[in-house]
Amino acid sequence: MTPLFSRGPFSRSGTGRSGLVTLICGALAAGGLTAAGAAALAPGTAAASSHREAPLISGTPQYDNTDLYAFVSPDKPDTTTIVANWIPFEEPAGGPNFYTFADDAQYDIHIDNNGDAQGDLVFRYTFKTHTKNGNTFLYNTGPVTSLDDPDLNVTQTYDIDLIRLKKQHVVSDTRLADDVPVAPSDVGKASMPDYGKLRAQAVHKTAGGAATFAGQADDPFFADLRVFDLLYGGNLSEVGRDTLKGYNVNTVALQVPNDLIRESAGQPIVGIWSTTQRRNAQGYYTQVSRLGNPLVNEVVNPQKDKDRFNASQPAYDAQFLKNVTNPELPKLIESIYKIKAPSEPRNDLVDVFLKGVKGLNQPPNVRPSEELRLNTSIKPSMHPKRLGVLDGDNAGFPNGRRLTDDVIDEALQVMEGELAGSKNDLGDAVDKNDKGFEKYFPYVAEPNSGSRGPLAKGTTAGTDVRSQLGDALQPAGSSSDGSGNTVLIAASAASGAAGILLIGTAVGWWRRRIRRPY
Repeated sequence: MTPLFSRGPFSRSGTGRSGLVTLICGALAAGGLTAAGAAALAPGTAAASSHREAPLISGTPQYDNTDLYAFVSPDKPDTTTIVANWIPFEEPAGGPNFYTFADDAQYDIHIDNNGDAQGDLVFRYTFKTHTKNGNTFLYNTGPVTSLDDPDLNVTQTYDIDLIRLKKQHVVSDTRLADDVPVAPSDVGKASMPDYGKLRAQAVHKTAGGAATFAGQADDPFFADLRVFDLLYGGNLSEVGRDTLKGYNVNTVALQVPNDLIRESAGQPIVGIWSTTQRRNAQGYYTQVSRLGNPLVNEVVNPQKDKDRFNASQPAYDAQFLKNVTNPELPKLIESIYKIKAPSEPRNDLVDVFLKGVKGLNQPPNVRPSEELRLNTSIKPSMHPKRLGVLDGDNAGFPNGRRLTDDVIDEALQVMEGELAGSKNDLGDAVDKNDKGFEKYFPYVAEPNSGSRGPLAKGTTAGTDVRSQLGDALQPAGSSSDGSGNTVLIAASAASGAAGILLIGTAVGWWRRRIRRPY
C-alpha cells in the first residue's frame, strides 16, 4: 500500500517534510520544556466527588445532577424555592471553554403533589448557546459589564415550560418564559469587575408571581468527601475539610407560589425530584440523571443499581427497596469502627427516604418512592438549625432541604439509628459552607472567581504589572531573592523566542527546498 505522504509534491522521498517536522519539534522542545517544568509545579485539582454518583453519568458532567434543595422561602413564605445544580467540581479558572448547560438536554424539576409517586407538574428548562465571534478562542473579549455586553462572546438563554400531567399523560404545556439570559461563568475580576451586577440581571420574574435564575454559583454542598477513603481514613483522621470549597456548579433556581405546586391548602405536602434528559442521535430524549434526597444514589444504591436508578421513575422504586431496608453503610461502619449496626429491616429509613416522616411531611396514602418531600405549610425558622428535624427544627431536612442543612451529619446519624433509638453524634466535622448564602432569591452564593489566588509578588491589586516583567514580578510563593525563578522565567522566555525564530527559519528553508526541480 502506498504511504499517504509519498504522493504529489512530496513523492521524491519525503525529506522536506520530515526535516521540517524534526526542526519544529526541536524548536517546540527548546521553547517549551522549561515552561512545562514550571507549570508542573502547580497544584492539581481533585478528581472525585460524591456528586459523581454513577458510572455512566460521571463521564458526562453537563447532564449530572449534583444536588437538589427545596424550602419555603424565608423572605416570602407564601412561596417555595427549588434549587437544582448540575456539573460537579467546576474549577473557576477552567477556560477557555467555560461552563455551559447542554443545548441537547431537558433539565426538569418534577412535582408530585398527592403522594402517588407520579409527577403532576414538570418545570422544564431548555438552553441555547450563542457565539458572537467564532474566530476567537475567547469566552469574553473585554471587560463584561452587562449580560448583553458585546464583549461577552459566549452567552446562553433558556426557555421554561410548565407541563401538567395526569397519570403520566400531558394535559397541558404552557410557556412560562422565553429567552431568559443565563448568568455567565465568573472568568475573573478583570473580565467581570462587578459580577454581582451580572447575577442580579439574570434574575427574571415570570407571570403568576414566579422567579427564575440560571447560571454559575458557588457549590452550596459542604462535606468532607474523604468518606470514600475507607470512611474518613479508617480512623477518622480525615475529617474537617470541606472538599468542595472553591468549586462552582451550574444552578437552576425557581421560586413559585405554594398554591401553584401543592394539591390544596389541606394537602400541602409535595414531593420533588430533578432529572436530565439527553437527546440521542435519533432525536429522542432519554433520562440519564435523577436526584431527590441527597446521598441516595451515592451511598444507598450499590454499583449494580446506580445507572438504572438514574434512568428510572419514582413509581418504580420498589425495585430498590432492599437497598434502603438492608443498607450497606452501617455494616461498613461496624466493620471499620466497631459501632454496631442497627437491626434490619430498616423501616426508619423507609420513612426518611421513601415516605416522609409521619405527622410532618408524609402525604396521605403515600406510595413509597424516593422524593425530596416538603410540607409547604411549615413556616421558615427564624434561627435555622443545621441538623434540622433531628434538632427540633421541622423546617429543615428531611422536611425539604435548605442550603444550610448539614445533610452529611444528618444522614450518618440517621443511618446509625438516630430515629430508631440509637443516639449518636456522628459527622464529618464540616458544619457549614465556606461562603455565606444570600438572604434573597436565588439565595446561593456567587461563584468563585477564576482570578482567585495570590497575586504575583511585587504587585498589589489594581497594579499594572506589565512594566515590572523584567523586575519585581515573581510567581507567588517563590524565594525572597527571586533569582531562581527570575532566571527560570527569563530562560523560558528566551527559549520560546529562539524556538519561534527557529520555526520561522525552518519554514523558510522548507519553502525554498520544495521549489527546487529535484
